[in-house]
Amino acid sequence: MKVWITGSKGMLGQDLRALAGHDFEVFESDREVDITDELAVSAYLSKNKPNLIINCAAYTAVDQAETETELNYKLNALGPKVLGECSAKANIGIVHISTDYVLSGNPPDPLTEEAPLNPINAYGKAKAEGEVLLAKANPNHWIIRTAWLYGINGKNFVKAMLNLMRTKEQISVVKDQLGNPTWTCDLATAILKIAKNPKNPGIYHFSNEGIASWHDFAKEIQKQALEKKLLEKMIPVLPIASSEWKSLAKRPLWSAMDKTKIMKNFEVQVPVWQNSLSKYLGLEK
Repeated sequence: MKVWITGSKGMLGQDLRALAGHDFEVFESDREVDITDELAVSAYLSKNKPNLIINCAAYTAVDQAETETELNYKLNALGPKVLGECSAKANIGIVHISTDYVLSGNPPDPLTEEAPLNPINAYGKAKAEGEVLLAKANPNHWIIRTAWLYGINGKNFVKAMLNLMRTKEQISVVKDQLGNPTWTCDLATAILKIAKNPKNPGIYHFSNEGIASWHDFAKEIQKQALEKKLLEKMIPVLPIASSEWKSLAKRPLWSAMDKTKIMKNFEVQVPVWQNSLSKYLGLEK
């Protein structure tokens, strides 16, 4: 089976590409194929004839999206629309990676796939529109919403925390935003489960199991990094409110996701986030 992975040089794309190579013939692209250009996408599909597209391409600079509105919309809304239309014409399915930021819920109930779209920032609004446009263009779609990603390849919260913990005497981390820290390798494994048996199209949620605040996440990073000798000393990790953290984009206070649907339909395993963090830190140098 042939799969085309877009955004293959991103954090998720690189893990997905590495894992997919065991079971699929992989075609990959990053900026060299403009996913917003119908002619370019159609030409790529015609030349390589994949059986499935996995779209990891996205604009992910959440704060910059508040000002770089055109680029944000182009990659996160127009791109999925074009890929949806072109894949439908080629009579193939598409897996599209979306985000918890298209929703905004309230504790204690994890967000389900049926929750109404309710984005609260420019990034989330563009991603939400991308979902709608893609679904309309190609019924043979699997939209996978995920959250709080970290991985070996690229910038992320874990790497940022480790760097700060090595260079600062103390740090402050937001305590009132809650969600599911998620390792890109676990997400990639779930995506490939769908790719191997593409049935039951629709929207799915995947994130690691267990709810944490960013402050909880940072504390666990420090604890495990000290145990693994990735840090030499413990520093204070102070909890602060979202209102004390200055950022252009507003973030959801509740992003915990319900994974029942993907577990039931595809027998996907959902590891506990602390265990996945431990595996990830075992790869850090």
